[in-house]
Amino acid sequence: MNKKGSCLCGEVHFEVEGNFESFFLCHCSHCRKDTGSAHAASLFSTSAKLKWTAGEQRVMVFKLPKTRHMKSFCSNCGSALPFIDKEGSYLAVPAGSLDCKIPIEPTAHIFMASKADWDQNLEKALKFETFPQTDKADSN
Repeated sequence: MNKKGSCLCGEVHFEVEGNFESFFLCHCSHCRKDTGSAHAASLFSTSAKLKWTAGEQRVMVFKLPKTRHMKSFCSNCGSALPFIDKEGSYLAVPAGSLDCKIPIEPTAHIFMASKADWDQNLEKALKFETFPQTDKADSN
């Protein structure tokens, strides 16, 4: 079964045919910069095939010079999108770009030595079902 995905603005759509071999949560400084978050969450495959079904002309790829780090994104909304490394040896798919259930659980946290100093005990932070409501008196 093909796995479908898209960007935030809906201009780019894609399908992945095949299976993912790994699902890494990467804490390296490059992934933190390009996601703006504690880590990137990406699925990897050496055999799956990527097919752009809409908006391929909007897909941009940035390769950080002198590194292996790459990011594919929608030129309209900036959403992270899949990419095939320049040697064609693997496909990387940002987990959040998929519009379907992810077929595997995360394999590992990687580059933990680069983990953000604020990425500690996050399970203890308050949890809300939606955006938290603030008291109007607090907004003055």
